[in-house]
Amino acid sequence: MRASRAVRGFFVGALLGALSASAWAAPPPQAQREIEQLIAALGASRCEFQRNGTWYSATDAQAHLQRKYDYLRKRDLVDTAEQFIERAGTQSSMSGKAYSVRCPGKAAVPSAQWLGGRLSALRHATP
Repeated sequence: MRASRAVRGFFVGALLGALSASAWAAPPPQAQREIEQLIAALGASRCEFQRNGTWYSATDAQAHLQRKYDYLRKRDLVDTAEQFIERAGTQSSMSGKAYSVRCPGKAAVPSAQWLGGRLSALRHATP
């Protein structure tokens, strides 16, 4: 009887752990929309994204920022679009090197500036 209680307790604990690990913490709905729109805007742009000294296409940048956003969400580390920009869109978490965005016919700018500009435009476009 004692062993079966221990086994049952183990399985209940494992099940609760699996459920909590699979549940993603989500930012508030407006922040989620803004972050998703920022990631999509980069992907739809014809800009290039510099990461660790290499320039990547907009679609590669979009995929990269989506992975970083997913990582932050899993750990409940992003509640606002500003936090997303700061924690995912500013610099490499591995090397610490700043990201840049270079659009056709324009000079490269820090990615935080580019993303911040897009966020401002999104907010002003929304009534």
